[in-house]
Amino acid sequence: MIKMYCKKLKKSIRYSDRIDIFIVIAILILLITPLIIYQSVRTETEDEVITLYISAFSEELLGRETTGKLLREFEEKNPGIRIVLAANDDESDILIFNEGNFSALVAKDALLELNSFTNYDSGTRQMAIPLVSFMDLFFYNTEILSAAGFGSPPKTREDFITYARAVSRGNLGVPATALSLNRNDRQALSRDIFSWIWAGGSDFWSDADNPSLNTRVIVNDLAFFGTLNSEGLLAQGIFETSGAQRLDEFARGRIAMMVASSQVIPYLRGRMNNGAFGVTNIPYSGTGGRYSIGLSALYAGISANSMYLDEAWSFLVFLAERSSLFCTELKAIPGMISNITPGDYVTDDPFYSKAWDIFESSRIVDGFSGKPGAEEYKTVFLEELQVFFETNRSAQETVNVIQRRWNEVVR
Repeated sequence: MIKMYCKKLKKSIRYSDRIDIFIVIAILILLITPLIIYQSVRTETEDEVITLYISAFSEELLGRETTGKLLREFEEKNPGIRIVLAANDDESDILIFNEGNFSALVAKDALLELNSFTNYDSGTRQMAIPLVSFMDLFFYNTEILSAAGFGSPPKTREDFITYARAVSRGNLGVPATALSLNRNDRQALSRDIFSWIWAGGSDFWSDADNPSLNTRVIVNDLAFFGTLNSEGLLAQGIFETSGAQRLDEFARGRIAMMVASSQVIPYLRGRMNNGAFGVTNIPYSGTGGRYSIGLSALYAGISANSMYLDEAWSFLVFLAERSSLFCTELKAIPGMISNITPGDYVTDDPFYSKAWDIFESSRIVDGFSGKPGAEEYKTVFLEELQVFFETNRSAQETVNVIQRRWNEVVR
């Protein structure tokens, strides 16, 4: 019976070979066709989706949670564009950066000029969009000053030197103040040196075209720093230490007074006891000039190497429209200078309301960020300042040398 079945089976197979082949082919076609159609549609769809790379630095500057939320929101509104964090800025289409890196990016021709997108002719090149801004403030440790015999912060430079001497000579075991001028800290000069000069009412760009330094007021400003240095009132490691390192020292109660960005207030409040520090304006020089500040911002720009300029610009517009979010999340002062009404975090908190009052009474001046030759100008100043601190060269001679070298900078 088994033999009979095998014979019938072989016969059946032999006579039905051709039919089976057609059936198998038909079945395969039925199975494969949807896959081919799906793959074709998927490929076509994927070709329509444009991937933009945004600098990974954005998570550090804007916060990981905020960055992720923004990317998801933008992609939902723009399904044809996908935003991905880049491994480095060299492959980024969209660059997120702070004030300190602005000039370096301009010097490397890494940023695309935005004037054609903004349709705004100011006579200068617009290389980035500011998202949120901050200002420098004077920070002081209330406990250290109290131990030195002071119940309030210094108001003038004369007060400041008196306080610094009392702290340094009072066996309190901490430096009175500090400068953090490490060359890798791109905001060092603006924060630790220029902020004092601006507070005295001076402006490097009084003639708008070329930076000018050689005034009696600025000579006195430099002499002020010379006094702090020669009397040993500054923490050691002036040209080796970064602002981040000094901030950590201040948070641990190891520095009495320093200048820092309003951006660090949330950080210090998380590190220090309530009431352990305060903020105020930078002690003025008494020259009669109006108290001035330079703003430091977080920016968004388009890489000069990007292939998707319109799409990248649409994302910059999207970010600019969320400036109020950045202000709230980062507790920014002044935040949006175009908005005369501060957020609730300003009016409800004494730290931020104090900072806002200082901002409202200040004049805003330009620093070097984004200007042609900015990196050279800052390098010259830092080099000659170090010579001034380490030799017997006078403040006037130092200003003369800086101005001469500034005049030689090719922009």
